Amino acid sequence: MQEIENTIVINPLEDIDKLKAIASEPRIQMLDLLREKTLNINEIAAVLKLPQSTVATHISILEDAGLIVTESVKAKKGNQKLCHPAFRDLLVQFPEKQNTINNYIDIEMPIGIFTDYSVTAPCGLCSSEHIIGYLDFPDSFLNPDRMKAGLLWCGTGTVEYKFPNNTMYELKKISKLELSMELSSETPGTNKDWLSDITMWINKVEIGTWVSPGDFGDKRGKYTPSWWKLEGSQYGLLKHWSITDEGSFIDGVRISDIKLSDLNIPEHHSIRMKIGVKDDAVHMGGMNIFGRGFGNYDQGIVLRTYY
Repeated sequence: MQEIENTIVINPLEDIDKLKAIASEPRIQMLDLLREKTLNINEIAAVLKLPQSTVATHISILEDAGLIVTESVKAKKGNQKLCHPAFRDLLVQFPEKQNTINNYIDIEMPIGIFTDYSVTAPCGLCSSEHIIGYLDFPDSFLNPDRMKAGLLWCGTGTVEYKFPNNTMYELKKISKLELSMELSSETPGTNKDWLSDITMWINKVEIGTWVSPGDFGDKRGKYTPSWWKLEGSQYGLLKHWSITDEGSFIDGVRISDIKLSDLNIPEHHSIRMKIGVKDDAVHMGGMNIFGRGFGNYDQGIVLRTYY
């Protein structure tokens, strides 16, 4: 006799025969009866008040679908077919989606949660609701409401963020660090042709520089609130900075020979990322960082660690 399974899981994307088999009230009633005890076809017909031939047809469908098992045994007159359940519980469940590229960990940092800063005017912060502190007053970067910032800007200077170093707790080897954020140049008003050299450091190691083409204000950013003046910076470009064993890249374009091994990541409890415009940059065109509630991408600064 076949062993009864505790649970049969029906995948509706594949087990069509099983779905069709249970898509019948009489067959469901039969399965319910057989969960209690073993019965032959005549006994099932008597309980359900159905013709024997009808029950025999239903039993054949359930058996073909693997939902019951039968055995032929001797009776007083000839043989009888005994019916047993093939399961104790039946579960219809869609399969979990398998993410074949789920080999990374994401951490999103709000743009106002910087741990250090040094900025020059024009500078400021604002949330999706109002200006934070005072415009062009660097001490406003100490305002506790900075945690709500959705836009941060400065003429020159840097802001630094500390991300938890999850690589210390993973047994897998890190293969790439990637930081993504929405950036633009910064000038009073806007100017789509306003170049700015925006540089990134990780763990105090200079990764490289991206030349921002301008400060964009030709149209309102997708997420920029309606109260923010149209003459102000509206959106930036989403840039992906990555560091691998081969070097450092922005949007796949190599910017330096700095490799993962140069960052000494296993030696630090945090991953420190600093970004800004140097005092001696060729193009000192300022910097805007767009976070949630501003710009075209509703995100903060995302650190993605690949393994």
